[in-house]
Amino acid sequence: VQLQASGGGLVQAGGSLRLSCAASGRTLRQHVAGWFRQGPGKEREFVGGIRWTVGNTYLADSVKGRFTISRYPAKNTVYLQMNSLKPEDTAVYYCNAHLTFSTSVIHWGKGTLVTVSS
Repeated sequence: VQLQASGGGLVQAGGSLRLSCAASGRTLRQHVAGWFRQGPGKEREFVGGIRWTVGNTYLADSVKGRFTISRYPAKNTVYLQMNSLKPEDTAVYYCNAHLTFSTSVIHWGKGTLVTVSS
């Protein structure tokens, strides 16, 4: 699976962005797709994930109520809708995917930079 993240940019605090993660090479059925981020001087952290087949989503406490994850099967794409952005959301955002019942192989896309100005 090849993953391509896009949609990052500069936004003011309180604004919104939608990130996309387009997969190619194989369908994301039977996968879990996730978003991670790495802020300046910070370790990479989990943001959220979606179990493709059933659509269950999981979000980190730090983004609950502000971010949502969705998928568009026809485009084999996962989205991260980010609302009420805060300066601390500034980070490079990465998407990944692995088979639902195995993490032995995890596919990563290149990151997309999100900068939130105060």
